[in-house]
Amino acid sequence: MIMELEPLTMGNEVIEFDMVGLGDDAVDDIQHQSVDEVEEEDGGDGEVEENHFLLNFYDPRSSHNSISGQVYTPQGDTNLEPYESMEFESEEAAKAFYNSYARRVGFSTRVSMSRRSRRDGAIIQRSFVCAKEGFRVDKDKPVRSDVRVKRPRAETRVGCKAMLVVKIQDSGRWVVSAFVREHNHELVPPDKVHCLRSHRHVSGSAKSLIDTLQGAGIGPSGIMSALIKEYGGISNVGFTERDCRNYMRSSRQRTLGGDTQHLLDYLRNKQTENSAFFYAVQGDEDQCMSNIFWADAKARANYTYFGDTVTFDTTYRSNRYRLPFAPFTGVNHHGQPVLFGCALLVNESEASFLWLFKTWLMAMSERPPVSITTDHDRVICLAVNQVFPETRHRFCKWHIFKEFQEKLSHVLSEHPNFEVELHKCVNLTESVEEFESCWLSLLNRYHLGDHEWLQAVYNDRRQWVPAYLRDAFFAEMSITQRSDSINSYFDGYINASTTLQLFVKQYEKALESRYEKEVKADYDSINNAPALKTPSPMEKQVAELYSRKLFLKFQEELVETLTFMATKVEDEGAITTYRVAKYGENHKSLHC
Repeated sequence: MIMELEPLTMGNEVIEFDMVGLGDDAVDDIQHQSVDEVEEEDGGDGEVEENHFLLNFYDPRSSHNSISGQVYTPQGDTNLEPYESMEFESEEAAKAFYNSYARRVGFSTRVSMSRRSRRDGAIIQRSFVCAKEGFRVDKDKPVRSDVRVKRPRAETRVGCKAMLVVKIQDSGRWVVSAFVREHNHELVPPDKVHCLRSHRHVSGSAKSLIDTLQGAGIGPSGIMSALIKEYGGISNVGFTERDCRNYMRSSRQRTLGGDTQHLLDYLRNKQTENSAFFYAVQGDEDQCMSNIFWADAKARANYTYFGDTVTFDTTYRSNRYRLPFAPFTGVNHHGQPVLFGCALLVNESEASFLWLFKTWLMAMSERPPVSITTDHDRVICLAVNQVFPETRHRFCKWHIFKEFQEKLSHVLSEHPNFEVELHKCVNLTESVEEFESCWLSLLNRYHLGDHEWLQAVYNDRRQWVPAYLRDAFFAEMSITQRSDSINSYFDGYINASTTLQLFVKQYEKALESRYEKEVKADYDSINNAPALKTPSPMEKQVAELYSRKLFLKFQEELVETLTFMATKVEDEGAITTYRVAKYGENHKSLHC
């Protein structure tokens, strides 16, 4: 409910009402309260960001105050609790003090109501409250009962009464006129308090370090690891990885300026030259910070031949702004990476990925792939599930192993054999049962059964462990190696220091190089007959049909079959059962 009331006047004071963000009960309460309770300052769930400056306030109980009334500055008294008649030199000092107190106790704060002077409009009273004060208006509630909200916001307000009210004095100082200590909810322990919104603050020194590491090509996860080490723990960093990502994105937007215009001009020219060239911009093209997607005629043609399986990767940061360059790639008939389109993303929100996947699908004639490989990312996963509901979605195993190195660095340093055993467990187990047994044994041996991140990736095992993916096509040359299509298409042409203006030229060079390699592989397949290793007619036939690269892979598998023996184990008339096993490995036999 939103109400607009005419300003009330009382003497030289004006009372302003702004009920946005308050529940109906709160509005009724305010209408019946005294005119001292006034303006809702932030109108919603927004909480005050902590300001870091010296907290100066007057303590009438202290013997250190001079007779002239100079402002008292406590040195090292971090346990002081607010009390009525406490004085501050400014409204900002009062806000910072209450927020500092809240951090120590374990709750988040926000600015609530204010009272203004009719004479000059200046604020003469402020109310700072617990972030769980009041009750939220359900803005997510649909107008019709048959409309379902896709992602309703979590309820954060529970009517907490904890608050601090300060009023300005004739002297210019601010005095506490009311203080409520009690909360009606559990407080946050010290090791979690840095997650509270009003205590999450990217300091100037942290921004400098983020800018430096970002310019060196390091991503948010790596930057947070460096910050945690620099500050001696996540609680000392003072913000979360999401805050780090948000700062990096806003930094990109500020720095980018009009450089995207070079790319847009290039795309318009390419479309003028060839009508099959496809490009799209999210929002208005005049907005320099829009997300951009494009696919040339060859990329679209490639997809018709090789589009059964697709790799989408956002970790290839292409320029000095750390703007995510996101190529769609696949594998051609020579096992070479082939391009299906590219994007430059200003941000990595769910809305951005939804727009990108829908746009890419439109450019590919609305034909979704059989399988898609992406980063191990929750937001990307949500977008894939919505746009490609029938596509088999796999997380890139190579990226997950990189996460292992970050999340389990302490285990790797203490147990050098752990990583080798982990790779064997994931890559060399041939059945689901064998993997499950091996994984459980590994966790028990290294006492990692309660590790939160390991439990999370285990829950996602059907999307990255090879034993669960044998029924889907991903065009990999082997189950253990990293897919060649990820990132490598532009290796040697684009790096963290590449500007957008240079990016266009390097992009063209990469396309030319990849095309030349494909032509060379075609020539070799046509003019160089491979050497046969068996008298099998099948091998000879395949040698005439397959490209050289894929024939060599087939030949390797064909020769490998010669090491397998089939032994009859049961004969029941029309049904005969054989045991098939590699020589010397009867314990891994199959019955067929």
